Amino acid sequence: MKKSVAIIGTRGYPSYYGGFETLIRQLAPYLSSQGWDVTVYGREGATKTDDPELDPTVKTVVTKGIESKSLSTLSYGLSSNLHASFKKPDVALVMNVANGYWLPLLKARGIPTVVNVDGIEWERAKWGKKAKTAFKLGAHLTAKFADRIVVDSRAIGRRWEEEFSRTGDFIPYGGTNPGKLDPVEGLAPGSYALMVARFVPENSVEQFFDAAVELATDSDVVIVGSSGYGGELDAKAEQLSLQYPRVHWLGHVSDDRKLFSLWQHAGAYFHGHSVGGTNPALVQAMACGAPIVARDTPFNREVLGDLGRFVRPIPSEIASNLSVVINNIEIQDQLRNAALVRQQDEYTWDLVCKKYEQSIIEAIEQR
Repeated sequence: MKKSVAIIGTRGYPSYYGGFETLIRQLAPYLSSQGWDVTVYGREGATKTDDPELDPTVKTVVTKGIESKSLSTLSYGLSSNLHASFKKPDVALVMNVANGYWLPLLKARGIPTVVNVDGIEWERAKWGKKAKTAFKLGAHLTAKFADRIVVDSRAIGRRWEEEFSRTGDFIPYGGTNPGKLDPVEGLAPGSYALMVARFVPENSVEQFFDAAVELATDSDVVIVGSSGYGGELDAKAEQLSLQYPRVHWLGHVSDDRKLFSLWQHAGAYFHGHSVGGTNPALVQAMACGAPIVARDTPFNREVLGDLGRFVRPIPSEIASNLSVVINNIEIQDQLRNAALVRQQDEYTWDLVCKKYEQSIIEAIEQR
């Protein structure tokens, strides 16, 4: 009989919401091809059911939850974990420490668990005090009840060893090389600064917006992203695009080919994420050969090594470094080639999927 795995804690399959969903679009079909019976839990309306790359062998289950910034992860996690505990798969792959609250349900049913702990959620500025406390408690429960944990960066792994006395399986994200793509209409290759990020403070969004005003005097500036719930940063992005003709706010882009083209043809890509481990957007930007200017953090340095340009979250510093790259084709080419080589050596989906399969196999054997 096939071994069965339930994947819990994402928006479903196939979904284009964020990093977890990108991972599952690769991992679920891979596990199915290796003989696993795969079930992915998700949310109504969050998946692209007409996706031509959809693998029909991957089963999906939609559960109920509360759609709000503070309650969606917990509520969908509860309903998914309840359903999975009833179905009793051979192993559960659980995403996000917020699901640590529900691990005892799986443990009581004898279901081994592998938990991707994601970043340091309780340090994210977007969360209030109560949410930060909830995530920290979820992390403690994950440390107590998970059979194995996955960390997507070595720096995150060190934090878990220090704070929770748990060692994790290091499994980063992969990137997809899209081949040569046509540039997006209206944007000349190599001529624009690009940011791709969810609109939360820890992604240096406000600092990039201020830098965009300076950049827009000489270059196009493309902003991809939103908060997902509206708000002040979305309003500011819209205002910038109306006030400055060379600032283009595209909102959330779910078309991978368009997003990959934006990275591939950017004159410079700013990656401002500061809290978290290996960021999937950064890895994919590398796979597309984007010339990268990144906020100086241990996580970004771990991924890029010495192959990017690093800046402090100061608008003038962001603007000046992006401008240097946009206006120097030799620097652009150097950064493009270095990013591509590093991604192909260290961050491929084949390597990532094999490591996840090994982790869930070891969880079953361990239990």
